[in-house]
Amino acid sequence: MPIEWTERIGRRVKLRDLHILLAVAQSGSMGKAATELAVSQPAVWKAIADLEGAVGVRLLERSRQGVEPTTHGRALLKCGVAVFDELRRGVKELEFLSDPTVGELRVGCTEPLAAGFVATVISELSQKYPQATFQVVPGDRLTLLNRELRQRRIELAIIPTSGVDPTIDTDVEVLFDDRHIVMAGVQNKWVHRRNIALGDLIDEPWVLPPPDSLVGLSIAEAFRASGVEQPCAHVVTFSIPLHCHLLATGRFLTMLPVSMAHLAKHLPLKSLSIKSPPHRRPIGVLTLKNRSLGPLARLFIDCAREFAKPLAKEH
Repeated sequence: MPIEWTERIGRRVKLRDLHILLAVAQSGSMGKAATELAVSQPAVWKAIADLEGAVGVRLLERSRQGVEPTTHGRALLKCGVAVFDELRRGVKELEFLSDPTVGELRVGCTEPLAAGFVATVISELSQKYPQATFQVVPGDRLTLLNRELRQRRIELAIIPTSGVDPTIDTDVEVLFDDRHIVMAGVQNKWVHRRNIALGDLIDEPWVLPPPDSLVGLSIAEAFRASGVEQPCAHVVTFSIPLHCHLLATGRFLTMLPVSMAHLAKHLPLKSLSIKSPPHRRPIGVLTLKNRSLGPLARLFIDCAREFAKPLAKEH
């Protein structure tokens, strides 16, 4: 029998009960949830019983090992996460409307974009809104898309969009095309040379990302497009701080996005004058279609569009 919204949901399902269900599912125990929420265990039992009575199905399976959600419970929990996420966002929007200088944004991006493009956008916004806070979650593209964004741990992701198509739950807006260029420390012997070919640099010490990663495969394609195979890296790492530290010695070379070279001008790095065909990678912003963006997220995207314009014109 279909559930009547007014009688069985609108009037009977309480946010407090839904919050208790989330706590029980996360802790796996009625007792632990009661302790975390500072309520009695009978109160937890009653909240779960009221929810099960309202929706007409069992939400939790109870055993000696604890409790875990049923199939129906997992479906309601997914909705509950979205409900509290939207409620949290609504409260933040009210705070932002009361005082435009405050707000919080969780944004995901890759390490190179964090060091260049995203850092530039945050720097601009933090000057205009000095009390705004930003939580930057670095990671690879698939983790940011499939886990952080879809589980609502971040509001938006700035990532390479090659092979990423808009789906039923995500929007993709391409901001600019990026490409990898060879970079060195300012003391490196190659900095002042012109018309360098990638083949000239094969025997130099390189620091590069893992060759089987998405960015590593992209760099390998750039070398092959110039008629040479990618050199064996002396140091393999995703860490941008480690890249910068090693390049500062004047010995190492690497490949980093041109957006980082243009925007992170404070770093003691120089791009080399290389004759090679560019291998471009679109960079975009990804958001969830069914999720309302907060005011600070909308400002971030607007600012990102502005900083992307000169990068897009370059190509």
